[in-house]
Amino acid sequence: MKSSKHKKINAADFDAAFEKEEVTKHLNIKSAKARFPSQRISIDFPRNIIEGIDMEAAKIGVTRTSLIKIWVAEHLAGQPTHS
Repeated sequence: MKSSKHKKINAADFDAAFEKEEVTKHLNIKSAKARFPSQRISIDFPRNIIEGIDMEAAKIGVTRTSLIKIWVAEHLAGQPTHS
């Protein structure tokens, strides 16, 4: 039987460790799968909008792309579905 190099840990211990140490040693990244398939798109923005996005992203410590994804998801979550 092949042994895993990842030590099993329960959720409470993982949460506690998250605050104190590097927890990636408890994760099996190779078997991680995206929850939803993604599709790449390209959007052109004026420079002043990109600069604003970059400033907001820097404030919360995420990338430009991540911030745009967050904003779109937040917007869609607050909208009724269109059928």
